[in-house]
Amino acid sequence: MYRCMSRSVCSTVRVCPAFASPYTQSPSWTNTGEERLHREAKQDWQRSVRCMSSAARKRRTLRSAFPVLEQPLQPIHRHVYEANLRNSNSCHKKYMELREQVMKGGGENAMTRHTQRNRKLLVRDRLRLLLDDEDFLELSLFAGLGLPYGDIPSAGCLTGIGRINDLWCVFIANDATVKGGTAYPITVKKQLRAQEVAIQNRLPCVYLVDSGGAFLPLQSEIFPDKNQGGRTFYNEAIMSAMKIPQVAVVCGSCTAGGAYIPTMAEEAVMVHRIGTIFLGGPPLVKAATGEEVTPEDLGGARLHAEVSGCVDYFAWEEKEAYDYTRNIISTLNFQLPEEEEEENEEKMKKRKSEEEPLYSSDELLGLAPRSYNYSLDVKLVVSRLTDGSRFQEFKARYGTTLITGFAKIQGHLVGIVANNGELSTQAALKGSHFVQLCDQRDIPLLFLQNTAPAAALTLSPTQAEINSNRLKAQGSMMSAVACASVPKITVVIGGCHGADSYAMCGRAFDPNFLFLWPNARVALTAPGHSGSLLPPESEQEDDLNRRLKEESSAFYSSGRLWDDGVILPQHTRKVLGDCLDIIKQQQYQLSTEKLQSTLLRM
Repeated sequence: MYRCMSRSVCSTVRVCPAFASPYTQSPSWTNTGEERLHREAKQDWQRSVRCMSSAARKRRTLRSAFPVLEQPLQPIHRHVYEANLRNSNSCHKKYMELREQVMKGGGENAMTRHTQRNRKLLVRDRLRLLLDDEDFLELSLFAGLGLPYGDIPSAGCLTGIGRINDLWCVFIANDATVKGGTAYPITVKKQLRAQEVAIQNRLPCVYLVDSGGAFLPLQSEIFPDKNQGGRTFYNEAIMSAMKIPQVAVVCGSCTAGGAYIPTMAEEAVMVHRIGTIFLGGPPLVKAATGEEVTPEDLGGARLHAEVSGCVDYFAWEEKEAYDYTRNIISTLNFQLPEEEEEENEEKMKKRKSEEEPLYSSDELLGLAPRSYNYSLDVKLVVSRLTDGSRFQEFKARYGTTLITGFAKIQGHLVGIVANNGELSTQAALKGSHFVQLCDQRDIPLLFLQNTAPAAALTLSPTQAEINSNRLKAQGSMMSAVACASVPKITVVIGGCHGADSYAMCGRAFDPNFLFLWPNARVALTAPGHSGSLLPPESEQEDDLNRRLKEESSAFYSSGRLWDDGVILPQHTRKVLGDCLDIIKQQQYQLSTEKLQSTLLRM
């Protein structure tokens, strides 16, 4: 490392120009020679930083000696645990029923038409050819279910994060068996969320385009507003400017708005005969001009590869297209760390066993609260998620209704913030302190959210003073969470209610990922607690409680994309480990900064 630095420092005659900041601007009165020297200094500085970062990757992290969190289940927990377990089993049954419904896509007839008549692969078969394996993180599986305009399984597109040549990439894949790939409002929302994940975590993005364009009867909810259809193309341009790579595979129809996705991507692959790109298809041409033209002649792969130049690679079949895509991903300028090989297999096995929690993750089913009144100590949950069930608690004796501390999850150091009761004044102040501490140390934050079902009523001057102090403290914690620049992951393990949910990094506070357990409740207040929001003896209370029971369900929430998906409690540790891996990958990209940016498309 020192040789590398010395070469960069001594590469010019001037004294130490390489240590000048790369953001320092040259004065307007400097001559050409000085500008050249300044530019060379910047390049030398970048080379030295690159060498330093390469050496840093070979270093090991600090050894942690966090105490083991001894949290076995006690006989006193039995009644609550069994009630929670029965509720979790019921939620699991509903989860599996909805999953089976979603996996069928647009139904058997649509799948037969898609594969036999149109000679195309099903969307999950496409992903099998594109990704290294089937172990990918799927986002918002239940999006599109139970909407006013009907069920749109998986919102008509699959989104998620999977590995291509060992590199985590976001994928957005249209499912043409669902309404012919037509984009509904929920489809647009799901695509925008996937792009947001790519931007936030600097992940390459692959589009598998097979879309019939917007669903015109709902155009007012798709076309005009800021976060509707046009935002997809805006995001593509912004991502390219941020040097986030984007690749499009045209494996079906790209009609109307769908035509812009491959033409704005940095590289595009198109499949012969099944891929088309045009604003208006053959029926529209005939209606407008009376001319009859085939889809292939109007906008097929030959035309766009040989004449228009809209695509960069011509594929005879789908498998070839995904081989091209995998090769494109291999050209991206990432330098992933080499996996260290253990000489002794027994050592590796021993280290792996030490990393696993001391308690079974299946016990999380009985710890997922049926309601707020059935919540057990959140440390029971923490001890079943962290490596070796180890946890370094922060401010253990202060504000005990919020648990804060440090732990490792699959080798990643995280700061954990977990509800263990009402978010009191002391708890909120403690939360603010801990969040700022993690932000200062660049430690990702994990929020385990289970907030109180309703705010405390103000019935006396003393209570008013307590509530006022609590509001100020919660406002302080909200500010700390909002302004923290470190990655944030939220898992709603119970209730997501009221302003407390904002302080615990709810959806409005922009976590990198937000997941729900199937038992979770998401509403301003929980069912049965609406009295705190209504006048005494109100006739509306029963009706409101019925609506709250329906609308606070985790599946209702996920159907509307208020989260990144419902995950089973026993899979939480695996999902969190993947998310932390994904977040960390951006530090391995070498091409994040350049002196000048160029326009990539013709």
